[in-house]
Amino acid sequence: MKLAWLRSLETSHQDCVWACTWLPPTTERSSGILLTGSLDETVKLWNPEDLTLVRTNTGHCLGVISVAAHPSGKIAASASMDSFVRVFDVESNNTIATLEAPPSEVWQMEFDPRGTTLAVAGGSSASVKLWGTAEWKLIATLAIPRPEGSNPSDKGNNKKFVLSVAWSPSGRQLACGSMDGSISVFDVQRGKFLHYLEGHTMPVRSLAYSPIDPRVLVSGSDDERIHMYDSEGKTLFSSMSGHSSWVLSVDVSPDGAAIASGSSDRTVKLWDPKMRAAVQTMTNHTDQVWGVKFEATGGGLRGCLLASVSDDKSISLYNYS
Repeated sequence: MKLAWLRSLETSHQDCVWACTWLPPTTERSSGILLTGSLDETVKLWNPEDLTLVRTNTGHCLGVISVAAHPSGKIAASASMDSFVRVFDVESNNTIATLEAPPSEVWQMEFDPRGTTLAVAGGSSASVKLWGTAEWKLIATLAIPRPEGSNPSDKGNNKKFVLSVAWSPSGRQLACGSMDGSISVFDVQRGKFLHYLEGHTMPVRSLAYSPIDPRVLVSGSDDERIHMYDSEGKTLFSSMSGHSSWVLSVDVSPDGAAIASGSSDRTVKLWDPKMRAAVQTMTNHTDQVWGVKFEATGGGLRGCLLASVSDDKSISLYNYS
């Protein structure tokens, strides 16, 4: 496994780039599109072949902190510090829906594998909000249980500020990472909290399930470590270190054989889970790396693409093989 740097775009946005994801191909479009969100309040769509700008989506009045791609490839969503989630049609750029949440209750988000539900990390509400994509209405709130013995009026005891979310490949389970380092796992169909996954000591900013083994959940934390859990058996079976600062983003390769991570130490690392070690470090960013994302539809001899975005306003693309 290896990464080969392909190209970078130095000033992709006018401010820090905090989020990226891939829109899958459609019947009308044979290739994927890279989606990025920035503190300049815009979402941009890019042609990965040469990183040319396809179009810009505007409408937020504060910085964009998360972007999500519908599995159809035709719809995308962006979450902003303005406490709104904007859902838009990719081809026309028209807004489909605007989802509102109270201040600080919109963080990372992700569509479920079938595209029927958008999960949004609920920040200080200590919950995950589930929005149905048929009518764009709130259909459920998955609340993290309060710690035993805590006083409901004592906000200091509730450190379950939710930063990150990830769907299992089946869509049956949802995991969310909190400020206190804990990870909560829910049974979505039953709307039931299942268990905590423990081991991190600081905020969990990113989660990703393996597309090959649906039990494997990968996490990245401010404690500089990357963990691999058996999300059903509640066990931590691997803890990897190598970054010298916060791990801001993690993703698992389409073949399940590698993990990519981005860190505030300004590097992108490629990890071999079997070796429990980083096998490659990319140093082309000059500021902290907020997002890394594999192109899920990649495969074959050419491998697939990995994108990374940074506070340095740039995008970098790599070939993973």
